[in-house]
Amino acid sequence: MLSMYPACFFKEKTGYSVIFPDLNWLSTCGDTFEEAMAMAVDCLAGYLHTCQIDGDSIPSPSKLSDINLDTVAKELDLQTPDCDSFVNMVSVDVSLYAKAHFEKSVKKTLTIPAWLNTAALEQNINFSQVLQDGLKAQLHLSNRMGE
Repeated sequence: MLSMYPACFFKEKTGYSVIFPDLNWLSTCGDTFEEAMAMAVDCLAGYLHTCQIDGDSIPSPSKLSDINLDTVAKELDLQTPDCDSFVNMVSVDVSLYAKAHFEKSVKKTLTIPAWLNTAALEQNINFSQVLQDGLKAQLHLSNRMGE
């Protein structure tokens, strides 16, 4: 399902700052407009995906016409001319984006003693699952991360 939120783009000396007023002033940036837009999509997807995982409520998006750039700039103490700032909708399919970027598995090669490999194979041990569980425990991460 496509999620769409208005974002304020502010042109600065070194690129663009992007602010999502509806999402607790979530922000990102990019050196070019294209990079700023790509970062905005990633930022939006990450925020909404995390809210879904944590069971947090997700605010409804404002209408594009309800976002006042002057108010946002004043709130953030930004000093940019009107012609260098604008509001644009940023959209992302959070589920598809998460599968491609946040939940994507990567292949790892590891070395273990032959006797341990034999014993594990005899018990039909899932090496990937054991490694994931061990890494999560070692890093003190919740089991639900990445699921």
